[in-house]
Amino acid sequence: MSTLKNASADRPISLTAPSGIDRAAHHRLDEAWLAAAWSHPTTRVFVVSGGQVLIDDRADGTTELVMTPAFEAPVTETHRYFLGTDGDGVSYFALQKDSLPGRMDQSARPAGLREAGLLLSDRDAALMVHAVALENWQRLHRFCSRCGERTVIAAAGHIRRCQACGAEHYPRTDPAVIMLVTDEQDRALLGRQVHWPEGRFSTLAGFVEPGESIEASVAREVFEEAGVTVGEVEYIASQPWPFPSSLMLGFFAKATSSEINVDGEEIHEARWFSREDLAAAFESGEVLPPYGISIASRLIERWYGKPLPKPGDVV
Repeated sequence: MSTLKNASADRPISLTAPSGIDRAAHHRLDEAWLAAAWSHPTTRVFVVSGGQVLIDDRADGTTELVMTPAFEAPVTETHRYFLGTDGDGVSYFALQKDSLPGRMDQSARPAGLREAGLLLSDRDAALMVHAVALENWQRLHRFCSRCGERTVIAAAGHIRRCQACGAEHYPRTDPAVIMLVTDEQDRALLGRQVHWPEGRFSTLAGFVEPGESIEASVAREVFEEAGVTVGEVEYIASQPWPFPSSLMLGFFAKATSSEINVDGEEIHEARWFSREDLAAAFESGEVLPPYGISIASRLIERWYGKPLPKPGDVV
């Protein structure tokens, strides 16, 4: 698997780098193998609760996902999710609990994926995004959509079964398109959502509708949100985004019109920016860049030609 890198900043898209974890899906229905893996002394376990985990900021400047051997892990009868194995044969599990455990040494702290995803190693970030996605799905899909009865967890957290009607339900992933639109002058179209703080601009985005191609979704969302029509659409890269269950599909799109007419419901404001315009807006504080973990940052950087500023940076 290859990971897109910005030509100037040489930064990978968050949550997409190779992790070294084999999800080993063929073991999920093997209860004997799972029991042996859980009991093995090298197995590592962490807790996920409400989209958060415990992380540890170490003295050497790195940040680690707090994991323990299985025999030290909190007790849970059902919410135990097998996440895979690494090249050394170490197995990894996540436990879904109502709250995160405390730490005797007080060195760990809770963090969500938007923060931790930027700090953790590729391995730890991949484990966390897998666990958070499963937790979100498990919490929201406890009942059978066919008959309404409560379902039970199977396949080490990757299936929910209805014991009343026999239906099996699988983790949901909602495809969403996110696109950097440029016009004939190579200006970028950036918008500000209604609920965002003043000055926060990013790329346009939206969900793929039933029976719709992703290319058609790009064109529809751009027109609905900003009133701009697009022609050529180029796929760039994808990013898992479990807030709660999306897969972001990143694109470049060429505008065939330039007049902006925002919908006022999702997008409060949209503007065309040249690179010079955007640099000046960053420097003055008029425009705040998107969050660093989002694929939106990498799409903009690929066009902008250098990393986007962080708080306190001088452009």
